[in-house]
Amino acid sequence: MICLTKCVWASFWLQLYFCFICMCGSLCEVCYSVPEEMQRGTVIGNVATDLGIDVTELVRRNARVVAEGSRQFCELNTETGSLSVIERMDREELCVQSAPCVQQFQLLLENPLKVYSLLLDIQDINDNSPTFENGQIELELLESTVLGRRFPLESAHDPDIGVNSVQHYQLSENEYFALEVNTQLDRNAYPELVLKKPLDRENQADHFLTLSGVDGGRPFRSGTTSIHIHVLDANDNVPVFGQSVYKVSAQENSPQGTVLVKLNATDLDSGIYGEISYSFSHVPDKTKGVVEVDHVTGEVKVMVALDYEEASSHELDVQAKDGGGQSSHCKLIIDVIDVNDNLPVIAVKSTTSIVPEDASPGTMVALLHIYDLDTGTSGWVTCKISDDVPFKLVSEVKNYFMLVIDGVLDREKCPHYNITVTAVDAGTPPLFSSKTVAITVTDVNDNPPIFRHGDYSIKFEENQPQGTLVIKVRADDADEGQNAKILYSLSEDAASHLSINAETGEIFTLCPFDYESSTHFHVQVMACDEGRPSFTSTCTVQIFIADQNDNAPVVLYPVQLDGYLARDIVPRAAPADYLVTKVVAIDADAGHNAWLSYRILKATRSNLFSIGLHCGEIRTLRPFAEDEEIKQTLIISVSDDGLESLSATATVNIMIEDGLPIIDELVARGTDKSHGHSDLTLYLIMALAGMSSLFLVLIIAVVYMRLCRYRYMYRSTANLPIFPPTYGPPGYSDVSRFNTLQKDDRFNSFLTTGSWKGDFRFGSDFVDLDMMNKRGTLLHVGGHSATRAKLLVPHKL
Repeated sequence: MICLTKCVWASFWLQLYFCFICMCGSLCEVCYSVPEEMQRGTVIGNVATDLGIDVTELVRRNARVVAEGSRQFCELNTETGSLSVIERMDREELCVQSAPCVQQFQLLLENPLKVYSLLLDIQDINDNSPTFENGQIELELLESTVLGRRFPLESAHDPDIGVNSVQHYQLSENEYFALEVNTQLDRNAYPELVLKKPLDRENQADHFLTLSGVDGGRPFRSGTTSIHIHVLDANDNVPVFGQSVYKVSAQENSPQGTVLVKLNATDLDSGIYGEISYSFSHVPDKTKGVVEVDHVTGEVKVMVALDYEEASSHELDVQAKDGGGQSSHCKLIIDVIDVNDNLPVIAVKSTTSIVPEDASPGTMVALLHIYDLDTGTSGWVTCKISDDVPFKLVSEVKNYFMLVIDGVLDREKCPHYNITVTAVDAGTPPLFSSKTVAITVTDVNDNPPIFRHGDYSIKFEENQPQGTLVIKVRADDADEGQNAKILYSLSEDAASHLSINAETGEIFTLCPFDYESSTHFHVQVMACDEGRPSFTSTCTVQIFIADQNDNAPVVLYPVQLDGYLARDIVPRAAPADYLVTKVVAIDADAGHNAWLSYRILKATRSNLFSIGLHCGEIRTLRPFAEDEEIKQTLIISVSDDGLESLSATATVNIMIEDGLPIIDELVARGTDKSHGHSDLTLYLIMALAGMSSLFLVLIIAVVYMRLCRYRYMYRSTANLPIFPPTYGPPGYSDVSRFNTLQKDDRFNSFLTTGSWKGDFRFGSDFVDLDMMNKRGTLLHVGGHSATRAKLLVPHKL
């Protein structure tokens, strides 16, 4: 049994190194030491306790453990703070022969972002047995080999490290050979077979031995190989390498076929005993298939591109064997030079893909882990995003970047952002990679409804049936969803005659409009969205009622009552074109619909009287004959000028009386002033006679009316005929309040020939003359009876 003192030293330095790591880490990180091959669910330690973090903070701040690489060996229980194993950890797979084997993790906490470093030192256990590359070692020795000659043997290899690796070798008992361990410059030990008794091929041509490699684990493990020694005749020189250790450097990604080194070994023998063949006696798993050696020339060539990130160096045992079976060994060390062949890695550790548009600047929307597997300047990474987005990158922890809001978001301008994050390393030439982070901006109710028109104006005909569409208003809201859903409503003053569809904005009539009641409406329409809080806007709708010819003319004079017809008296001596009386009618409509025309439909004598087409004045066509009937009856038609004309009829009774004076218009006007003084006496006599006659007629009329019980109609001392308050259809009881006569600027006065002679008037219980004067100008109508009336006539006449 041979002990390997180098293993003791290796174990000592390993423990010293790890203690140094933990001492440094205690200032900024937490170290855990765990054996490899732990079962799933095994608790490693309590992170919350070791870092002094409240357990409740782990859930609230979305705590999680992330690894540097692609494999996640442990996970964090946020409820208890414990760190447990979730994946098999094989130290030999992760670190090969490296010591110590430390895996680094980060504990991430958000809001605010905090990163803690966790070191996991994976301790080796004795789970591998020493193995020999070949199951049998073939040696050919000359029988002339001198005593004490050493023959290097294949070393046993154990993936474990420290005391769990190969500690000593054992050789089966024999009388010819002994076993010794030799240490090379790199402190690697390999066994040597030492001849202690001369060989005699004739006595024993073959020797069979067993070599065992034993590790130092508890319990220990061992591996064996058989040694077959062929005793030959004189080959007393072994190949000798020019160097015991060959050390070369090669760039990673070197092309296939690149010659790394040419090995050189010499043998002083000649002939077949001097022919040398090169081979690898041991190739680690990570180097298999990467390089190969030419058996004849000793050139070592690259077969597969070297990768610095997989292995920064390769160590191989090379054997040179002559034709006589004697061999020697050397070590080949290949150092891989890193080149910038890895793109920067952008890993999204956390993201918020949906952000409200009222999110405040500084809000984190994504957490990025950006790193580069290369070393040196090739591993230095800078990153950026485009300048035209309201976001920016903030880094408070190495290799971790927060994508935060750096402006005001407006969904109506840009509802989606595809933010490209570009990472560039500092290598030559620089390499870059990019990743797109998609952000959707959700809507908040920050826009009021806006009407397409602030004021709407429409002309709408009266008498349209209930439910007729008047107008459709439309408002638009730049928001979306519920925030853009608009409900329409009307002001309270419009609710009695209009309704609105709350969803479409269509305005309908609740009852037919009457132009004579109201000529226009002023309506406020409100649009309110359904956001929280909601926004409201208004618009004005002006509805102008268009008149229809729906009112027939109404005759005011002569009064048309059942059983009684007023009579107008005319002197028999009246000349042609003498003003007898005047038919007075009104129409509640407006414009052409109230433009009245007068015509004689029927007369006792068709050639005796005429009527003014638009003024309604009845005049004589010729002087009366002696045999003319005393009573003349005229039936007058009064028609408006509507598209479908409406009309009314009036019956006029005219009495021809003898002896009544003729009233001269020119004298009454006082136009002929040259005879004023000379005829004054004549005029006074005529006036006295006229007044007497009128007084007599008044007495007769009063008696007659009292007998007929028409108390509402009477003759005053001024001989003014009265329109009774009950006369006319509904709506005409108060002339001052006719529906179509409400605007003063819509009426003008019209004076007819002879109107200076007399007017009609109304009883005090029928019309307020002061109100009449305020609401319109006066129409003076003349007649034989010298009566006077005041009427309002539409301007469009």
